[in-house]
Amino acid sequence: MHQNKSVTEFILLGLTQDPEKQKMVFIIFLVFYSGTVVGNLLIIVTIKFSRSLGSPMYFFLFYLSLADICFSSSIAPRLLADALSAKKVISYNGCMTQVFALHLFGCMEIFVLILMAVDRYVAICKPLRYPVIMRRQVCIILIVLAWIGSFIHSIAQIALALKLPFCGPNLIDHYCCDLQPLLKLACMDTYVINLLLVSNSGVICSSSFLLLMISYFVILHSLRNHSAEGRKKALSTLTSHITVVILFFGPCIFMYTRPPTTFPMDKLVAVFYTIGTPFLNPLIYTLRNAEVKNAVRKLWRIKISSESKR
Repeated sequence: MHQNKSVTEFILLGLTQDPEKQKMVFIIFLVFYSGTVVGNLLIIVTIKFSRSLGSPMYFFLFYLSLADICFSSSIAPRLLADALSAKKVISYNGCMTQVFALHLFGCMEIFVLILMAVDRYVAICKPLRYPVIMRRQVCIILIVLAWIGSFIHSIAQIALALKLPFCGPNLIDHYCCDLQPLLKLACMDTYVINLLLVSNSGVICSSSFLLLMISYFVILHSLRNHSAEGRKKALSTLTSHITVVILFFGPCIFMYTRPPTTFPMDKLVAVFYTIGTPFLNPLIYTLRNAEVKNAVRKLWRIKISSESKR
């Protein structure tokens, strides 16, 4: 990667400078990251090996869990290592790589959430055509397009980051590399680049959230024509989806649809959608989904019985 001006490394200030609080940060986020990896891996393995979870909704949930692990892994390991380090140094190339990974997997999560909403819309509003519209080949094409769209978005973000010249301070008042904190260090007028950032990440977050809310409103409106049992099952699934969407998009919109200003709550908000949401997603989708819980229990029984036969 081309290095702009004289800065070859950055120093991340992290969540706190207090050594005692850094130990607490390490313990807390080790629990969160471990829970994220274990919980999402459990969903991935369950969907992969359970015949009862072969519908498109679980196909997309598989990739949401994969995106959650990758998204959290682009941030959490570095955060944990820095919590135990006196000097939190990250190279210029490492910083740019983190920006790319953060936006690649974050954008993938957005697109998968949209695909899950589309799946629910077709299943509830067009049930007779659902098997044709959401057949496996279509789902695979949609996921491939989601990866391509995420890659294009990340390329656009890294192109903006590489244009920033750094010739002075290299202290990033954050726990990770992202465009917003990097804009503060650039020795140039960043008005145009911030405008491009808002028109890229900001528009993706805002328009996706609006699209999802409209689709859920249409779905909820159409449930009036369903039976009481059908409404109950659909509402249980939709509640999980809407909860995840609000938890992810709220902080995302707050961070990427505003002028290049910083607020005391920025780090806390960023922690919520980079670490908190990937941790909560498995809990939301398993605790509120009887099919997933039953599939997990079934796989666990099969594993125990196979171990006992040995």
